[in-house]
Order: sequence, then structure tokens, then C-alpha cells
Amino acid sequence: MNKIKYSWAKPTLSSLEKKYVTDALDSTWISGGPYVERFESEFEQAIKAPHIVTTSNGTTALLLAYLALGISSGDEVIIPGFSFVSPANMAITLGARPVFVDVDPDSWCLDPAKVEKAITKKTKAICAVHTYGNVCDMKPLREICRKHHLFLIEDTAEAVFSRYNGQYAGTFSDAGAFSFQATKTITMGEGGCVAIRDKKLSARMKMIRSHGMNRKRIYWHSVIGHNFRLSNLQAAIGCAQLERVDQIIAQKKRVYDLYCQHLKNIPGITMQEFKKPVLPVVWAVAVKLNPKAFKGNRQGIREHMLQAGIETRPAFYPFQTMPLYRDFVKEQLPVARDIGANVLSLPSFVQLKAEEIAYICKTLLSTKKK
Repeated sequence: MNKIKYSWAKPTLSSLEKKYVTDALDSTWISGGPYVERFESEFEQAIKAPHIVTTSNGTTALLLAYLALGISSGDEVIIPGFSFVSPANMAITLGARPVFVDVDPDSWCLDPAKVEKAITKKTKAICAVHTYGNVCDMKPLREICRKHHLFLIEDTAEAVFSRYNGQYAGTFSDAGAFSFQATKTITMGEGGCVAIRDKKLSARMKMIRSHGMNRKRIYWHSVIGHNFRLSNLQAAIGCAQLERVDQIIAQKKRVYDLYCQHLKNIPGITMQEFKKPVLPVVWAVAVKLNPKAFKGNRQGIREHMLQAGIETRPAFYPFQTMPLYRDFVKEQLPVARDIGANVLSLPSFVQLKAEEIAYICKTLLSTKKK
């Protein structure tokens, strides 16, 4: 078996994370505790969100948003045909129906021009998924939601600290879900949160995430709830990450810029486009490969990279290609299919050195036809 020299992802941790986790352990507050409250407050300030409710992970953050907004059986939620599965799975979990809409061929995010025709009397919400660090075109999506009286939800798992017209992703909507899983820009190992504007909705979310209990009256359950709580140990890591976030973002930009220097103008390779309103924090550097320009298929390229010690990942499988979701697919989505078949995600962790990125790019380019 080939030894991996360059993992696809790697968290950036320091002595500060260890210090805060040790402090949380010594305090004996290892479930809830002061680091949870501190992270909520500091993340609110960092992304300029009125309210933050932490959760156990990014998927429960999405589910909490759906639950609090009242999405239920018979409702429809518009979701991009190319994204990670969580937005669709959480809709199906609640008995709602995901309606898949094609994505923009350049940004790889939900295409607003194709959204409106997918709206029916059953449509309850649009879930804008910010892919790989890009941000959906939020202005037209907000206008569509206002026009049709729909909820707007953001899946910001891959785009924490990315901005659109100067505003942070996750703060444009009724509810913005975030993930702090191990591969994400800032991490707690797992963990997530929801950003919301409405104070009453924030209070409702806090009850739902903790068994529906009213905090003023122990063991009195006001709504049907779940256990989506974040632990104090995870939040301690998150607080340390936030203290170093400017450094992490700067290194993310350095890594992306170096990849651009090597790959941006190479025939047969297309990089994800970040349109003018977007200032991205690129979670994963991904490239779309023209199969006619390369030797063999994408899987063969991945195996070649792995032989050189480089771990890569394919794009997400479009929903229309997976039997599990075919009953929900109303129409074929050609852009999502093309991106899903041809995009390759490269190692993007911040510790990568310039010469290592050069080696990764050289190895990829060695698979091109002459």
C-alpha cells in the first residue's frame, strides 16, 4: 500500500487548543459549559450574526434549522443537484421532498435562473449550499424568496468566513448552518452551529437542541426536542481556532493562490469561478478536468496521484446518479452531472509548502496528454 505523504485534509492545531481543552477538563464541565457560551458569543462577533446556536455537528445544524422553520411532511425544499447530501437527507428525514435544481457551470453553486421554475405550491424553502468556499448568488435568491414567501436557508459548512458583497456567508438567510468537522476551515473535530436573525427563533432552537426543555423549568418540555448539544471540550477547541482565524484564513489564501499559479491557465483544466461579489475562503481547491485532455479517466488519475503519495477526492456524486435519490429527481441536471463526473479536489490544508504544492501540480499535469 502506498504511503500518503499529502493527505487531502489536515487540521491546523496548536498548543492553544491543548491548553483550552485541558482547562475544560480540569473544570469538570465536559458536556455543556463556559466554552460553549464563549464560542457562541465570539462567533457571533466574528461573522456579525445577531444570534448563534451551537450544535453537535453541521448536519444537526441543518436539521435544527429545518425543524425550527417548521419544514415537515409534504413540504418541498429546493436544493442544488450538486452538493453534499446533508440538505437532502435532512429534508427526507422530516418527510419533506428535496427538489433538485441545476447549478451554475462556472461557480458550481445553485443557479438562481433555474430556481423559480422549480417552485410549486408545496415549496417551503430554498437551501443555498456554498460549495468549496464559494458563495451562492444571494441577491437574486433572496428576491425569489421574498416574492414567493419562502424561507431561505444557507448550508455554509464549506464556506465559513467567505463573503458576498462584504457580508459573511451564512448571515443572509432565515437560518445559516455551519460545520466545524475535522476537515473544515476551522474545526472542533465535529460540531456546528446555526446563525439566525430572529431572537424568538433562536430561543426555539435552543429548546429543540436540548430535548425541548425550557431552561427556566428543569424537565418541563415545551416542544418535541432532540439532543443536538455541543460539548464544552469541542467548544474549547473552537475558541482556540477562532483566536487564530486570521492566520488560518491568510494561509488558506496562500495555498489557493499557489495552486492558481500552477493550474489556472492550463488547457484542459478549469478552476471554480468566484464571481465579483464573492471574497472566498477556499475550503477545498478543486479543478474540473476535461477528460479529452488527460490519459485515462478521473479514477485512474486519482490512483496515479496516490502512487505519488498524494490523496485526492472526487466531486460529490450528483443526486440524479444515485439510486437512493432517483425518486426525487424530476429532471436531468446536465451541469451537475458534468461537474460531478469531472471535478477533482486536491490537498488544501494550510501547512502545505510552496514546493509541495508544486509537486502536487506537477504530478497532476504528468497525466495530461501531450
